This record gives sequence, C-alpha cells and structure tokens, in this order.
Amino acid sequence: MARNYSIYDVFTDRKLAGNPLAVVFDGDDLTDQAMQSIAAEFNLSETVFVQKSGNSVHATRIRIFTPARELPFAGHPTVGTAIALAEQAYGDQDGGLDLVSVLEENVGPVRCAVRLRPGEASFAEFDLPRTSSRYELPLDRQGIADALSLKVTAIGFENHVPAIWGAGVPFLLVPVHDIAAVESLEFDPQLWERTAPLCEGRLTPAYVYCRGGVHHAAKFHARMFSPDMGITEDPATGSAVAALSGAIWQFDGLPDGHHPLMVEQGVEMGRSSYIHLHIDVKDGAISRARIGGQAVRLAAGSLDL
Repeated sequence: MARNYSIYDVFTDRKLAGNPLAVVFDGDDLTDQAMQSIAAEFNLSETVFVQKSGNSVHATRIRIFTPARELPFAGHPTVGTAIALAEQAYGDQDGGLDLVSVLEENVGPVRCAVRLRPGEASFAEFDLPRTSSRYELPLDRQGIADALSLKVTAIGFENHVPAIWGAGVPFLLVPVHDIAAVESLEFDPQLWERTAPLCEGRLTPAYVYCRGGVHHAAKFHARMFSPDMGITEDPATGSAVAALSGAIWQFDGLPDGHHPLMVEQGVEMGRSSYIHLHIDVKDGAISRARIGGQAVRLAAGSLDL
C-alpha cells in the first residue's frame, strides 16, 4: 500500500531551515511498532501519523513519534501538521484563507488556527493544551554545568534558575548568562544521564536558554538536547517553549496583560527557527498561552508499505 507523506520545514519561512517534519497522511491501520519504525527510518526530530478521529468535532487524530519514542504532544508537529492538512485541502485557492481546526493528540484536543496566503509561507498557531507547571525536584547545578561543559557561574541569570517545567512534556530548563555561553556549550549525553532526574518515568531533556538573540526581534535564544528521545540536538522545540512560558511568567514576574515573545533556536545548527509565544496573564496567573510559526513544504512522496 502506498502511503503519502510530505516533509515540511517548520518555524521558518524558507526551505532547508527550521525543524524538518515528516507527515504521513495514511496512518490509520499502522501498528505502534510500525509507526515507531517509520519514524526511525525518517530519523527526523518528529514524524506525525494522521489518523481518523472518533470525535466528529476534531479534524483528525495525530500520533507523534521521535526516532526513539512516542510523544503525547509537541509544538513543531502541531504547527506543521495543521499547515500540511490545510494546504492539502485548500492550498490551490487563489485568495487567502483563515481556518480553525482541532487536532486530537495524546495530550488531548489542541485548537489550531491556520493562515494561508498566496505567495507566503503558511502560518499556524495553537492554544497550549495545558498551562505550564513546575516540577519540584532536586537539581545538581554543578552536574548540570559539567554536562554542558560550562562553568557553574554561567548557570542562571537575573531571577532565572534551573528548574523543570512542562506543558505536556517536561523539560529541564537551564538559563545561562549570555549567547556566548549557549553557543560554546558542549553537551555530554553520558554526564546528562547521570545528572538529570527522571520525570514521569523519562530522562528529562535539556533546554538551555538565555535572554536576547541573534535575530533583532528574538527575546530568548535556546538549544535543546534529548538523548531519551533519540535527538542529538533539535532545531526547534515548541513543547519546550510551552514549558518555558511558565518559567518566564514566574521568574520575570509578568504583570496582567498580553505578552508577545519570539524565541529563536537552531542557530548553531545552521537551521534558524523562530517560535512565536503569546502569554496572557490575568489575576496574577497565566490564563492562556499560544505558540505559532510558519512552515514550508520541502518534499512529497509515498511509502511502499
């Protein structure tokens, strides 16, 4: 059976940048093992399998796999799949189009808005299925610094300290002083496995960030490493930015109101990615958060399976 797929570069408006994503459109009768094997074959950060939803309100069900395991939720697969499905259904129209749909993910329903414009990279934005929350686990700051090949004095800035946050997938967020420290770090997966705690039964990924960016509009600059997911380094991690929303709210003491931010990632890999984060604060707490970005199709084909 031929199963159609597309490759999209996500969180970018140009090809061969951002974070590549495989979207397999015919995933209904694939077993979990088959989907895991296909994801390992693509060997991208994530591969999505589109399936029919049992809920008529949901546009479709999607399953998200890294080369090593399934994820309940991830940002660039959500943005990329929402755009891929919209372009597949409406991409040949002459005028622009704004769409809203609900993708059914293992974390729960995720509401997505898609903007299609002729001659422009499509844009999608989704509401976080969960508000970011902090996991109170003991952390070894010296061990974290050693695993990143940094001095312990480089860890932390202003009120930001290492902490585990998650909005569907937990990450160990590691703030560092500046971009030079982020650029120069060398991640040691063996030391990380000895240092990082298990969270929800899994080794916590490393998400290293600092304030500022190479792009003039970037408020934060980041890198992500996850040995447990089979990802040496990720060019863009929407679920980590979802987790980061909680840290920004707490450590920066965000006042009530709307706070638009852009996070850049993948610069050191030559795959610059730009993730748009919107945080709404009401009565001193996050009332809503959204993540968005652009995506462009790079390739299309079929799997003979």
